[in-house]
Amino acid sequence: MLGLTTKKRSRGAAAVVTGAGSGIGAAFAAELAQRGGAVVCSDIDDAAAQRTADAITAQQGKAVAVHCDASKIDDVGNLAAAAQDFFDGPPTLVINNAGVGAGGTPIGEVPLEDWTWTLGINLWGPIHGCHVFTPILREAGYGGIINVASAAAFGAAPGMAAYNVSKAGVLSLSETLAAELSGTGIAVTVLCPTFVKTNIVETGRITSDSADLAAKLMRWTGFSATKVARTCLDTHDRGGLYCMPQLDAKIGWDIKRFAPETYTRALGLLSRARPH
Repeated sequence: MLGLTTKKRSRGAAAVVTGAGSGIGAAFAAELAQRGGAVVCSDIDDAAAQRTADAITAQQGKAVAVHCDASKIDDVGNLAAAAQDFFDGPPTLVINNAGVGAGGTPIGEVPLEDWTWTLGINLWGPIHGCHVFTPILREAGYGGIINVASAAAFGAAPGMAAYNVSKAGVLSLSETLAAELSGTGIAVTVLCPTFVKTNIVETGRITSDSADLAAKLMRWTGFSATKVARTCLDTHDRGGLYCMPQLDAKIGWDIKRFAPETYTRALGLLSRARPH
């Protein structure tokens, strides 16, 4: 079976990637294939998932596209079944990546429908992935789980409540899972990037002003999705729980931990100073 004889989990992995149709998910899938793995590329957008799988097979890699709405537990269960059929056994790496963007409106004005939509994909997606795949990996006694969160998990920037809460939940989920799986042979990594050059702004529920600012920051300071995926896989291979691929994420993490009240007050001041 793929992956069981390799020291590094990302090498020759039997990998499942949600949200693989674009952005970080597509980059994870491509990088895993380059590392000799077979990849189940899942996405709610069937055509996008197929494009990712086709790009891999065009390079003589092994991949298949599978439909999955990560916010639906039945879809994730079907994804697990399809993956085990494709691999002829359990996966060795599961990447819960599917996510959406939301922001630009303060608490109390954010439509509850946006809360439900954001949490359904960004938080319940990884919950469903961990719920379904953790027992499979436990039984196999080997493997890894990567949950894609964000620096928003601890950043708590004003106007991004639903997104912040969803990613904070993924961070806590990953930390809890890592503690529960300690000593089992299953590694857990949570990815917390800042700005990454993806299409999340175009596909999210973000006000126009916030979308414009985010697009500029992605352009000016964002890492490529390929660089983020590669860094995260290398961190996972080293057994790292936290992957913060950019310096600003690491600095924000340290300040938030050591001076949380000062950090929050500074965010408030910056938010009020920014033109609206």
